[in-house]
Amino acid sequence: MIEELTKEISEKSIVEQLKYLSDKFKGKIAFSTSFGQEDQVITDIIFKNDIDIEVFTLDTGRFFEETYKVWNKTIEKYNKKITVYFPDKEEVERLVSEKGPYSFYESIENRKECCNIRKVNPLKRALGNVDLWITGLRAEQSEARLELEYFSFEESFKLTKFNPLKDWTISEVVEYLKVNSVPYNILHDKGFISIGCSPCTRAIKEGEDIRAGRWWWEDKSKKECGLHDTSSNNIELENITNNIKKI
Repeated sequence: MIEELTKEISEKSIVEQLKYLSDKFKGKIAFSTSFGQEDQVITDIIFKNDIDIEVFTLDTGRFFEETYKVWNKTIEKYNKKITVYFPDKEEVERLVSEKGPYSFYESIENRKECCNIRKVNPLKRALGNVDLWITGLRAEQSEARLELEYFSFEESFKLTKFNPLKDWTISEVVEYLKVNSVPYNILHDKGFISIGCSPCTRAIKEGEDIRAGRWWWEDKSKKECGLHDTSSNNIELENITNNIKKI
């Protein structure tokens, strides 16, 4: 499947790729956005070209105010629906009642528990009827993503994942947003390159890794929330060509 998909889209632009995949996986394809720079690029392409791909987000309840603002600006600009999934109320109530609002600072185990409740479990619901999941991941974002491929099989979700921006640089992403007047989170202008929940995100310092601002109190490598944790998902990769064209 992965090898076949790669051959089919290898000579297509990203717009053509998404249109092709939306037809091939009609009604079974979705894109997850957290309203970061990369995600806004893909959202713009989907909405501007009226591509039949569901766009959804996972509202953890701990977004920055600036994230909600770019979310609202995106809806206003494109007049398109973004489906939202919230964490289970009882799970959040139990976690905060038993461990307090900042348990994730105490250990990696606690942090991953919070991520599972607020992100992973809602994502499982969002992807319940999906065969192809599109993300805004890029290879240069972290050490854990250096070997990112365009397509992979997500064992934990039993579906195929597509990363169309795999080889894009941050400069290319920023340039796209500028040229196409795409709404973006103003925190990016303040050193926040990778933006997640507000208690778990800080601006990065000069010379730091792109994702150094995420869970900064932990070891710098392999920092994932569980949505894209390749070390635990047992992802099965096939040999893929790397000549997929950009726009």
